This record gives sequence, structure tokens and C-alpha cells, in this order.
Amino acid sequence: MKRILSALIFSTLFFSIQAQQDKAFIDSLFHIALTNGRAYEDLRFLTKNIGGRLTGSPEAAAAVEFTRQRMEAYDFDTVWLQPVMVPHWVRGEQPEKGRVISSTFGTIELPVTALGNTVGTGFPGVTAEVIEVKSLDEVLELKEKDVKGKIVFFNRPFDETEFSTFSAYGGAVDQRGSGPAEAAKKGAVAVVVRSMGNKINEVLHTGMTRYQPNVPKIPAVAISTYHAEELSTMLKTDNELNIYLETHCEFLPDKLSYNVIGQINGTEFPDDYIIVGGHLDSWDLGEGAHDDGAGCVQSIDALRVLKLSGYKPKYSIRAVMFMNEENGLRGGRKYAELAQKYNENHLAAIESDRGGFSPRGFTSTGTEEQEKMIQSWAPLLIDWGYYDFSKPGGGADISPLAIQNTLLIGLYPDSQRYFYIHHTPNDVFETVNQRELELGVGGLASMLYLLDQNLEKKNKK
Repeated sequence: MKRILSALIFSTLFFSIQAQQDKAFIDSLFHIALTNGRAYEDLRFLTKNIGGRLTGSPEAAAAVEFTRQRMEAYDFDTVWLQPVMVPHWVRGEQPEKGRVISSTFGTIELPVTALGNTVGTGFPGVTAEVIEVKSLDEVLELKEKDVKGKIVFFNRPFDETEFSTFSAYGGAVDQRGSGPAEAAKKGAVAVVVRSMGNKINEVLHTGMTRYQPNVPKIPAVAISTYHAEELSTMLKTDNELNIYLETHCEFLPDKLSYNVIGQINGTEFPDDYIIVGGHLDSWDLGEGAHDDGAGCVQSIDALRVLKLSGYKPKYSIRAVMFMNEENGLRGGRKYAELAQKYNENHLAAIESDRGGFSPRGFTSTGTEEQEKMIQSWAPLLIDWGYYDFSKPGGGADISPLAIQNTLLIGLYPDSQRYFYIHHTPNDVFETVNQRELELGVGGLASMLYLLDQNLEKKNKK
């Protein structure tokens, strides 16, 4: 933090003429974003008219067509669809059923939601005793006879003392991602996972789990943090308690989908690229407003704002709507694969995938010189609430571009409310604030401008 403040003070005292011109132009970009923005209304259509966009679903296909039409309407130089085969997981028959069966407490309904990519129980469901653990290590230490035929209950909460809720998420999410596979190795018949969210409430969070080759695939569901606490309390009294689960999710054959790409052509180096994007797919419980409808509409509007400003970029600038971040990353991988195949030179890539909340800065992963350059731009954006440029990071969809030594950047908004919404039925349009969303647009447009002005063309390999 001291380093950030020192840089801000130094840069402010010695603002060059070029920096003053940059700041004036950046201010003008924010003015356009805040007074003539389109992101909020585009998000309204994406969420309210289309809704949750699970990969392979009709809603995902509608979102592809909608974003293609919007970029064409905004008169981008080129707009096209990039084919990609994606997994097609479906949640199946509803409602998903959970029930506690106890000689002490009786029969109690237990609201559940299937984790993404899990197999279903099918009819008539699964009933088994429950064993509670707090970590993957605990499962590894258990003997097979203690786990076989049981339901493993992963109950590690977020660390509420972490200021960064993404750090708290990172400290808990392995039990959702890897828990079912590890439990299956010991003979478990199903897994129940505490939802990946802050505080104690009755909100259900879905999210992807990953199976392993040559390991049985067992059903996996999430329960709310409230019901996780209740279940844990009951197990202390009745360690022979059973849970009944019934879900009908399954994988269908892979399906053709698309990344959606819009481009403003570069005037000097049209075959070198700077991109900004988000992922078009979302989980199906909500409307995918923050995750990641916000990032998609912000990226499109950032290019539109640059066009309205009259700016002519040196490099070609793209807005990319990636498909299948949530349960496969096929879109990001396909984009990077084709970039390599066609020798497309990517100088920098920005992703907005942390929600549409008030922006606080940018993360970056590149060379030491590149990261210092980005940190030096803080004074140009601090009047608009951007002050933290110190953290590493980029985004899942753009990460495959690291093979090109591409500078990876992430929009960094305030995270305190995100995990009350992330992967839940609460991820709806009404939770997005228009001004916060538009401040993100202004920041993305500004970062595109600064990168275009300051990045040096690199030689193609």
C-alpha cells in the first residue's frame, strides 16, 4: 500500500504534458460511459429476455445471437462467430430432493442443488449415513472402511477474517471442485458440500466439480451455509443420521456453440491485437447478471465508447464473448488455439469477470516492466475510484493466451457482496447498479486506450 501511495504522490507532482493529455482523454471516456452508456440496457435484455445461459442450452445460443447483433448495431468494423464444441450438461428433472432421516430428529427436508458437471442419482435416489469432514486432507487420512457406502459432507466455511472474499473463496473451493472425486476414491456413494458463500444464510450456490479418470463418478450437491451448520449440529448428536438425495442431471453429447468477437481495426498494426472480454455462459439458477453478463456488456460498451470518442487505435482491438468458462473453459482454449494457428499476435488481454460492482483498480500479470507501467497509470484513473493496481491476476478465459507471453489484466471491482450472489438464484439484473457498471466501462475503455498508446509491438514467433 505504501508503494501505491508513493507512486500516486510522485506521479501527481510530476504530471507530464502527455499525462495531462491522457487524463483529459480518459475523463472524456468516462463522461461518455456515464452519460451515453448502453451496457445497463444491454444487460437488462441479456438477463430478463434470455436469462441463465448454461453452456449448450437454448439460452446460451440466444445470447450468442444477441451479442453478435449488438456489436453489429454498434458498427464495429468486423463481427464474427468462432465455432467451439462445448459440453452439454443438464440439470434434469426438478425439484432436486434432499432429506435428513434421523431417529433423533425425525425426517427433515434439506434443500439441495446439484453441482455443475455432476452425475445424478436417478430414481429412486441415494440414502446413506453421513460422515463430516473439513478438508480434502481429512478424506485422504480416513480409512476406506470408514467412508465406503457413506455420503461425505464437506463443511469448511469461508475465512471471514479475509478482507478479499476471493481469497476466502480460494481457501474453500477445493472441496467443491475436487471433493467428490477424492471421496469416490474411498468408496463414498455421494457428496454434500457447504455452499461457497459468506455468512450464514439459506442461499444455495452451485458451481463446477471435476471428476478424475478411472475414478467412479458419484452424485454431488450443495447445501446452504445455514443448513450446513444445522446438519453439523445434528451429526454431533446422531452420528448414524442418514441423508436421502435425488437428482437427475446428466451429460448430453457435446454441442456446437460460439465465441462472439467484435473488432475495431488498427490503423498502424492491424495484425496485432488487444482484447477485452467476459464469458457469455452462466449457471442456470439465476440470470447470470454479475457472472458474467456484466463483463460481457462492459467489454462491448468499452469498444463502443472508444468509437464514439473518435479514437483510432494503432492496434486492432477486440471484444470477445467467451463461451463455456463455467464448466470447461472450451471457449478460452479455442480462442488461444486459433490465435496460435493463425499467428495472431496478442499484446494484451483484459477480462471482466468479478462482477459489475464499483471498480477499485486492475490486476495484471506480465513482465516486471509491464506491471510497473500499469501501476504508473493509477493517477490517471484515481479520480474515478481506481486506486489498486498492485495485485497479480488476469482472468480464466484469457489465461490460455499466456503461451504468447500476452500481458494479462483483470478488472478489479469491490468484492464484498460478490459471494452472496455468485452461482446463486440471487444473480439477477436487479442486483446490478447502473452507475457502478458504467464506471467499469469507463475503466476498461481507458485501459484499452493506455495499452494501445504505450505497448510496444512484439515480434511474432
